[in-house]
Amino acid sequence: MRVLVTGAAGDIGRALREGLRGRYALLRLSDRAALAPAREGEEIVTADLTDMSAVAGLMSEIDAVVHLGGHAGEADWPTILTNNIGATWNVFEAARLAGVRRVVFASSNHVVGFHPRNRTLKPDAPHRPDTRYGLSKAFGEDLGRLYADKHAMEVVCLRIGSFQERPRETRQLSTWISHGDMVRLVVTALEADEVRFEVFYGVSRNTRSFWNNRRAYALGYEPEDDAEAWAAELIAADPPEPGGALARRLQGGTYCEKEFDGNAERLD
Repeated sequence: MRVLVTGAAGDIGRALREGLRGRYALLRLSDRAALAPAREGEEIVTADLTDMSAVAGLMSEIDAVVHLGGHAGEADWPTILTNNIGATWNVFEAARLAGVRRVVFASSNHVVGFHPRNRTLKPDAPHRPDTRYGLSKAFGEDLGRLYADKHAMEVVCLRIGSFQERPRETRQLSTWISHGDMVRLVVTALEADEVRFEVFYGVSRNTRSFWNNRRAYALGYEPEDDAEAWAAELIAADPPEPGGALARRLQGGTYCEKEFDGNAERLD
């Protein structure tokens, strides 16, 4: 398999570069930011995903794409529209035109951020984005559904939780994904058989998880880490997590409070 990773200079991209090294015939790593020189089995291609001609060039002789590129986190609408919506369209369309078989799309838990924490969500949970950023990821999931249905592309969307070396607040006892489990999740998304369109939660095997990830497990994901190892320390912290009552009630945490001027009592 020849795999393209967009956004390879980011935190997840760097972890995947190490974790996937030597596993595939080619790992083509792309970003508009600088990357370390290529090693054996790697190619480095500088490209701006907002430039369709550049994206088309990335797809040559590629079997699968891991699309991480885009603006990570909330931003103004022009930034989100250009880097997360327009660029994601470019990636899917260029992949289709090049005959790429599978696209793994880095979605986000913020697609479903306005769901309450007392509700365990399955992959088919209704979208309830908590920000413009979450909205852009919901668009990416729906775009993947379109390309799976209309163009027979194999698409896996990863609703990534809190990717870091260890959980830093109590919310992340539910949302944390370790570096090792992130690599294992992407390998599953790339290699699972009989995929048409799937949504996996990007989370470790956390005791307190908000999300039902049985479909990912059924297709081969075997996470090895659990945020519970840090539970006592984080619960004892003052404060245990940032934000106010709304953030602590909803799965999206502080993202739900950004620019919020609604009626919290109407949220369920």
